[in-house]
Amino acid sequence: MIELILMQRVEKLGQMGERVKVRPGFARNFLLPQGKAIRANADNLARFERDRAQLEAQNLKRREEAERVAERVFGISVVIVRSAGESGSLYGSVSSRDIADACKTGGLTIDRTQVMLDQPIKNLGITQVRVMLHPEVVIPVAVNVARSVEEAEKQARGEDVRAADQAEEESLEAELAAELAELGAAADRD
Repeated sequence: MIELILMQRVEKLGQMGERVKVRPGFARNFLLPQGKAIRANADNLARFERDRAQLEAQNLKRREEAERVAERVFGISVVIVRSAGESGSLYGSVSSRDIADACKTGGLTIDRTQVMLDQPIKNLGITQVRVMLHPEVVIPVAVNVARSVEEAEKQARGEDVRAADQAEEESLEAELAAELAELGAAADRD
């Protein structure tokens, strides 16, 4: 385990200024390269304590900016059009990069690393995704995955698109069966 000092809040780990022990790979591959933490040695500890007030002020300023953005775009909904099978399963999946691109189109410029997606979206429908504007400011984004813009609008209104498709298919089958029955009856009369 490696002991580090957190330079900002890290979800499920700790607040800025806390000393934490993490596995070497997590420190080496994530926390240290992204500047989220520094090694906990005497020099770094003294430097952090000396700059603590300035770091906290910068963090507060960034958090306030993120809160203003969050108020402006709260409840944002994005539409992603993908091809899917009849069961509603996508032929690919919707990743955090797709969601970030859709958010940019919707007026919220974010990076894919800010999208907190537990697993890729693999089905049609509306999914709530968390977007981290700041380590302490997280907003929900509704991701509407549909085959077309029209289908997305129906889903947004709360209609069950698959049930509507199934009902339409059943009515077409009923019409076809009626026409076949008519043709069979006409052939019997001849």
